[in-house]
Amino acid sequence: MAKKAWIEREKRKRATVKKYAALRADLRAKGDYVGLTKLPRNASPARLTNRCSITGRRHAYIRKYGCSRLTFREMALSGLIPGVTKASW
Repeated sequence: MAKKAWIEREKRKRATVKKYAALRADLRAKGDYVGLTKLPRNASPARLTNRCSITGRRHAYIRKYGCSRLTFREMALSGLIPGVTKASW
């Protein structure tokens, strides 16, 4: 599991992106790139990373299910994800 500090840092980044989203869109529409540089770095959506909603792991993230491959496998084998079954042929 990821450290709590990493997960909290990601939450703060998401809040900052949400706070400055309208202002960023306005500045981009005007073409005011100097104004954009004066905003906080964490206001950029490119600085966000996808993290597993359960463990906080950021690698091997499956967007459709919002979790990492390890968590996905555990949940799928337990039958917690509807419509997902283990393949056998």
